[in-house]
Formats: sequence, structure tokens, C-alpha cells
Amino acid sequence: MKNAWMGVVSAEHAAIGAEQGWIQLNHGKRNSLGRLGRGDGFVFYSSKQRMSDTQPLRAVTQLGIVADDEPYQADEMMSMGTHGTFRPWRRNVEFVPVTPVPIADLPLELTSAPNWGYALRYGLVPLTLADFGLLRKAMT
Repeated sequence: MKNAWMGVVSAEHAAIGAEQGWIQLNHGKRNSLGRLGRGDGFVFYSSKQRMSDTQPLRAVTQLGIVADDEPYQADEMMSMGTHGTFRPWRRNVEFVPVTPVPIADLPLELTSAPNWGYALRYGLVPLTLADFGLLRKAMT
């Protein structure tokens, strides 16, 4: 494994992706997905259970390994309400069964920096391999 990544989506959406074996970030845009490579580690961080929730979750909810070489467009169309419909971009990931873990319970390099959460606003952040290993151990 060369790289590891953390994507940001609700726990509900992370579970759908894990069940179907794919990830989708930033409302289905392609840009971030091209950074991932086959064999990279991947985790989902979920600040909420559902997008509309007001109660914070702040947990790492899914974990897997990127299983393809390039982003691809899904066959099905998605609705963005007043913004119309589109075909989202995805990557295949081989997810493993995990137990979600509150991120505050883990001594991650990522969270040791002041204002670490600011980077999550971009929807995808790099993780150190040490952090990925710690997450895998804590979640499996």
C-alpha cells in the first residue's frame, strides 16, 4: 500500500457505498477520485449519521482498499434537486466488515494538528499509513 485516504460522507451514505462496493465523493464529482490508486487504503469519516441530522456522529464508519485503476461514471442517474440530474463518478473499493469508531478515541497523526477538521471540508484528505493501520486495527 502506497497511500491512504479519508473521504467524508454521512454514515448512511458510507454504508450504501460499502454495501455496493464503491465510493462517491463531493456530490459525485470526478476531481478527488483521480488521486486514489489501486491498492490504496480508504476510510470514510462521517460527521453525522444522515446529512440532515443536527446531532454530530464524528466517527470513522467504513474501511477498505481501492480496487480499480480509474474513476468511472455510474450507470444510474442521481437527482440534485433544483440542480438537475447527473451520472456520478465513483471508484470501486473492497470494503471489510468493521465497527465504527469515534475519531476522538484514536491517537491519530491527522487529529493531532490544530484545526485538523478544516481539511475535511474538501471531502478527501490524505492519511498516513500509520493512521490507516491504527484505524484498521481499531475497527476490525
